[in-house]
Amino acid sequence: MQKVYFIGIGGVGMSSSALLLKEAGWRITGSDAECYGPPRGILERGGIPFTLGYDPENIPPDVDCFVIGRNAKLSPAENAEVRAAHESGKPVYSFPEMLGKLTEDRQNLVVAGSYGKTTVTSLVAHILRHAGVDAGYFIGGEPVPSTWLPAPAALGSVGFFVLEGDEYPSAHDDPRAKFLHLHPHDVILTAVVHDHVNVYPTLESYRQPFRELLSLMSEGGLVVACADEKGALALARESGKTVVTYGVEAAADYGTAGIRYGRHTRFTLLARGTALGEIETGLLGAHNVENVVGAAAWVLERKLASFDAIRAALADFKGVRRRLDSAAPDCRLPVFEGFGSSYEKARSAIEAMRLHFPDQSLVIVFEPHTFGWRNRANLGWYDNVFAGAAHVFVAPPETQGAATHNQLTHEEILTRIGPTAEPYVSPEAAAASLCDDDAVLILTSGDLHGTLPALIEAIPARFPS
Repeated sequence: MQKVYFIGIGGVGMSSSALLLKEAGWRITGSDAECYGPPRGILERGGIPFTLGYDPENIPPDVDCFVIGRNAKLSPAENAEVRAAHESGKPVYSFPEMLGKLTEDRQNLVVAGSYGKTTVTSLVAHILRHAGVDAGYFIGGEPVPSTWLPAPAALGSVGFFVLEGDEYPSAHDDPRAKFLHLHPHDVILTAVVHDHVNVYPTLESYRQPFRELLSLMSEGGLVVACADEKGALALARESGKTVVTYGVEAAADYGTAGIRYGRHTRFTLLARGTALGEIETGLLGAHNVENVVGAAAWVLERKLASFDAIRAALADFKGVRRRLDSAAPDCRLPVFEGFGSSYEKARSAIEAMRLHFPDQSLVIVFEPHTFGWRNRANLGWYDNVFAGAAHVFVAPPETQGAATHNQLTHEEILTRIGPTAEPYVSPEAAAASLCDDDAVLILTSGDLHGTLPALIEAIPARFPS
């Protein structure tokens, strides 16, 4: 049995990678400065031990190799435990490198894009496994646990492996996009909209790794591209690969008719103009209808499940935590949590809430957690990102990595948003300000500086169902 030590194991991708390696028979230990939210649950349910706090003494003496994360606290220059790993003479990998090694003999579908990739990956994996195809999968988030997706990663037993592919750099000493390690046979491309400005200062520099991903595809590979997003469509067509398109608004190979939004949204799925039948989904928003169509398009093109099997699977899909899932089902107010890591993701979540709860005032609790939200070059995002919201509570920006870019202050963000914004002070104060006709959207990729669980408890305590 090989022994691997994860430094930064509390990351979403790191914890899921640890789960896969444990299933493959490895012995896993690790450490992190903090561990909260979905990753903590993943590790605890997987029986994977970890230490809080970094120290070279944490490293087991008999470790065979290391997997080290990419966050700002894991630079070898600043982290003695990371330095000790590099100085040990043992192999050091990033988690996408390890994923690539683990899946290099599989037929990999890589789901990539500026947004939508976690949900699409989850949908494809759920459809396949619900239909009896024991595909392996790796999701960069946590699907709501179900019979078919009990965890965010599993090895599976057939050739197909479904991987969420991230364009962010792999490691401090490896600037390659993570998805370039994943041996793509097929690619679903959801969007190519400028993001991660601290790494990719221009749109053209951001597009380049996606071009490289498409160039790595196997012979006979298939690109399933979103026709609603011009950047994704352009790169897919430029690639020279076989391209199938999907969309909700634009003309596409796979599309929709008769969308009826509600607590359960229904629409007719079209394949090259032919109606296949009606789909029902509990996911909120037009962007999630688009995600459903993209997932179904790939499964149907690869003939891995029938339309009826896809329809049955989608009716049973529970969603992904922090991707517009209900955060407080026992509350009489709608309270949903969105993964607000970029402008486009925030807008999609806000538009979905307005679409599904048009008669209620939208209150947003927002944390500027990612570099995109904190970078002064993106100050203009705040001019209209919260359009449609009655009120916005804004937490102070995250400070990790603040010295690595031109960071905004809390006051600058509040001023730019304008009179609908006020500082987020505490869960209790935010809950106390709410009214019976409000709908609440929590937008963050963090944990509101440790207060997120308390907020999710405080709102239903004040408004029990």
